[in-house]
Amino acid sequence: MAMSILHRITGSALYFGTLIIVWWLIAAATSPSHFETVNWVLGSLIGRLVLFGYTWVLMHHMIGGIRHLVWDTGLGLEKSSSTRIAIAMPFISVALTVLIWVVGYMVRGA
Repeated sequence: MAMSILHRITGSALYFGTLIIVWWLIAAATSPSHFETVNWVLGSLIGRLVLFGYTWVLMHHMIGGIRHLVWDTGLGLEKSSSTRIAIAMPFISVALTVLIWVVGYMVRGA
């Protein structure tokens, strides 16, 4: 039940995170000064925390969607299986989020 509720919450949070990405894209299309301002905001500590949270929300929601896709095939519907998957979801989503950020920083060279 908790993962179902969290899946709905992360779906709603994706809406607001996507607005941040749209803001960045609009800034990139308008002017260099606006783009630099948005990059400064998103590059700040708070901005990076928000982007990290957005990445986690995206990963958690994606894993929940994959879980539902697997359930649609009839697999993993037993109580013990669904409980194990529900317990693993937060750990998997955090691990994927950290992996994405580590790879991102490695590619960026920071």
